Amino acid sequence: MKLEQFFFTRRAALMLPVCIALGGCMSSTPIWDAHVGQALKAVTQAQIIDPHAGEREHAPDGIDGKSAASAMATYDKSFAHPSTTQGAYVIGIGSGNGNSSGQ
Repeated sequence: MKLEQFFFTRRAALMLPVCIALGGCMSSTPIWDAHVGQALKAVTQAQIIDPHAGEREHAPDGIDGKSAASAMATYDKSFAHPSTTQGAYVIGIGSGNGNSSGQ
């Protein structure tokens, strides 16, 4: 056991100065820091169909108000009464009709 401790201590003693020296060579991330948030801004802008839709007098392309309200109501109801599942480990068990012939 003493020999293993010796080799471990020796490796650690050699690795410590190497890690310290390499840590001094590392630079910060000035390129990444200069571009923080650009990906989020790009994705957000990509989700906007027509940013100037409110400035025009004609109706924008898309869904009408009644259909949108109905879709949102249906979406909200799906969370009020969620479907029940058996359990995490019961996947596909008991979903058949019991006929093993495949008919």
